[in-house]
Amino acid sequence: MKTTSKLNLLAVALVSALAFTSARAADITPAETKAIAEEGFIYGLPIVMNYAVMYEYSVDKNSGQYKAPFNQINNEARVFTYKDTSVITPNSDTPYSILWTDLRAEPIVLSVPAVEKSRYYSVMLCDGNTYNYGYIGSRATGGEAGDYMMAGPDWKGETPPGIKKVFRSSTQFSAVAYRTQLFNPEDMPNVVKIQAGYKVRPLSKYLNQPAPPVAPAVNFPKINKELVKTGFFDYLAFALQFAPAEPQEKEIREKLARLGVEAGKKFAFKDLSPEQQAQVVAGVKEGEAKIKQYLESGQKNINGWKVGSLFGDSAFYNGDWLKRAAAAQAGIYGNDAAEAMYPMTKTLANGEPLDGSKHNYTLTFAAGQFPPVNAFWSVTMYDGKTQLLIKNPINRYLINSPMLPNMKKSPDGSLTLYIQKDSPGADKESNWLPAPNDTIYLVMRLYWPKTEPPSILPAGEGSWKPPSVELVK
Repeated sequence: MKTTSKLNLLAVALVSALAFTSARAADITPAETKAIAEEGFIYGLPIVMNYAVMYEYSVDKNSGQYKAPFNQINNEARVFTYKDTSVITPNSDTPYSILWTDLRAEPIVLSVPAVEKSRYYSVMLCDGNTYNYGYIGSRATGGEAGDYMMAGPDWKGETPPGIKKVFRSSTQFSAVAYRTQLFNPEDMPNVVKIQAGYKVRPLSKYLNQPAPPVAPAVNFPKINKELVKTGFFDYLAFALQFAPAEPQEKEIREKLARLGVEAGKKFAFKDLSPEQQAQVVAGVKEGEAKIKQYLESGQKNINGWKVGSLFGDSAFYNGDWLKRAAAAQAGIYGNDAAEAMYPMTKTLANGEPLDGSKHNYTLTFAAGQFPPVNAFWSVTMYDGKTQLLIKNPINRYLINSPMLPNMKKSPDGSLTLYIQKDSPGADKESNWLPAPNDTIYLVMRLYWPKTEPPSILPAGEGSWKPPSVELVK
């Protein structure tokens, strides 16, 4: 009898909540509905994209992209290829070690080994808001071994002895991306040794103390490209329950609540009027268009390359949801400008789209004008539509500075890359960057860019400028 009463009360509560949501939504004009959906989509895109990656990497063991459970590191003794499809614009320069953390019960301690000065490595902490909230590695902390702690938004406590630094995530689930430089294929065993030194422990284990109570199990909703088309705001609402609102989010969260999108609750889309439903769809499309427009014109255009600084922490974005969405769309989990710069292009300097099915191209770095970096640089080829690495006959996805000893330079010391779908011939194949039989998306990466001239920094204003891609006539 008690159980029946409780169920009845729960049913009444749910009906009342839905009625309240519907009543609030009914008060919103079509124009307001569209505006909230547009802003909400722009605000939520990085959060939902991040959830999709987390689900594939640490929740769904049958995803085909699964890495490891929460709080367990997965070391990849390889670089990413065209078979890696969870993350758009993936780096194929450095073998990754990937960790997804659940910080609800207690903080996690990350231990890194000593890494030789000549080898670049970085450990990037990126939370569910896609904020890069901390770095460990060559640039940030040096090559010494050390123990660092990452804590969730609710943790309260003193820095434990032995911990060099505490990093605070704004969400209860957080990603850690380790990038370890690979000099050449024969160098992989050395990378594996370093990866073996990356340790992950709950704080209680690090301190040799009893573990706190386990956090409640979470029923993570399945997500894929098809489901997200109709359930975007449901996924956003689900993710927000693990992301306490920061001051700059108060306004957008209140707007979303008016539409019925609230942390941890189902979005009652079907309870909206047909006109409101149409305006939600229209708002999402408008949001997509604004993100695309930002990527086309929101950064400095230098010789056809878009150059800017898109990635950073909460203070960096300061509520600029459009910039954050553009960053995720350009290549989610990118580095801060101080760690890496990402000139990117889909066009010639005159704006003509790059298309491997129609043309061949070259990219020439003049002698003494290679990308100025403390670590290394690369140029990576992606499919212009999917932004994924492309299958090609020589399994080459990029050209980077560690490859220079095996490449051919011109008599004047310049270096020309041949960007085309077919081989330029045996005499030029060392400099060939295979292109798709379709549109092209090129991303240059400058790891640990130099700050003294010539430099690409400040982003878009530096004295070093990427050379233009040239059409072969």
